[in-house]
Amino acid sequence: MKRSAICSVGSGLVGILALALLLSPKPAAALGALTWNATVGAESKDEARQADAFLPNELWIYAGDSIRWTFAPENEPHTVSFLALAQPRPAPPPPIGPPFGGCPPSPGGVQSSGSSFDGSACVTSGDMMDGQTYTVKFPKAGNFKFVCLIHTDMGGVVHVLSTDPASPFFSATLPYIQSDYDHQAADQRSDLINDSDTPREESNDFARSKNEVIMTGEVADTGAGKRQLSIVRFFPGTIHVHVGDTVEWTNTDPSEPHTVTFGSEPANPMSLVNVTLDADGSWHGKVGSASDSVNSGFLQAAPQDQIGSVQAVGKTRIRITFTHAGTFNYKCALHDVDGMLGKVVVEK
Repeated sequence: MKRSAICSVGSGLVGILALALLLSPKPAAALGALTWNATVGAESKDEARQADAFLPNELWIYAGDSIRWTFAPENEPHTVSFLALAQPRPAPPPPIGPPFGGCPPSPGGVQSSGSSFDGSACVTSGDMMDGQTYTVKFPKAGNFKFVCLIHTDMGGVVHVLSTDPASPFFSATLPYIQSDYDHQAADQRSDLINDSDTPREESNDFARSKNEVIMTGEVADTGAGKRQLSIVRFFPGTIHVHVGDTVEWTNTDPSEPHTVTFGSEPANPMSLVNVTLDADGSWHGKVGSASDSVNSGFLQAAPQDQIGSVQAVGKTRIRITFTHAGTFNYKCALHDVDGMLGKVVVEK
């Protein structure tokens, strides 16, 4: 019995030591080429809350390693895109940018999974979602920025270190192992999806018109770049007004565009349909029957103020006057697949 107990204790110590060695950062000489795993995007079960983020958005690897990204959202597309060094980030997708996720200049293109990136030429996945994967190999040491070409405030950094002591990028160890990145990704996902600044809480902070509908989200910063939470819902989802009333929609999301679309959806969601400009720059339309079509185009905040950039006021608001009683359904043409639908009930 005593011998068995001693052996058992000894086995336990060996197991603990083995686990400690496994969890410790590995020296460069002990590692062959590895494939690391990370996630792109996340969403709540009802798809209302979209974490437009790389999870995690900062990784340290060695030259020769690869990273495999898995695209989590079911209907919200993202890209993993590494632009060439000093290459400007292009405009968002069509009609004002290259094809979804394609490397600029337009029409651009995508590279196959497993392509190598060394900073000399753009490498991008194109738009992906619903469990698709994309792998990039890094043959050369350096610090490389990557972005989603669809979502403005969604970026990250890959630090590619060298095993050569003569290299300026040499590092004897890596700061994290895969289980650390898995933990970071889960924590960052939870922080974004479960953010407590709900639209209802925000709307209660200030007195608002009973005829106002808002869209909202927020941007969070990390040491490697930005990530965003977009809540793809109208608040409130159903609003009751009277004939002759005007309802105002405001997009308070700092990054994500939305549309307010009644009737037929235009082929180009950025198209303005049956709207005029109010004195304060808001779009204004009228709806009186289910056959009436109105489209706001992209309601979106202007780019953040930067020195040297042209300053502009974003088109974030549309007002619609309802001239007849009825129930009028509408949607966001960009996020209706996620359930971003609304209803205006107009009473006499």
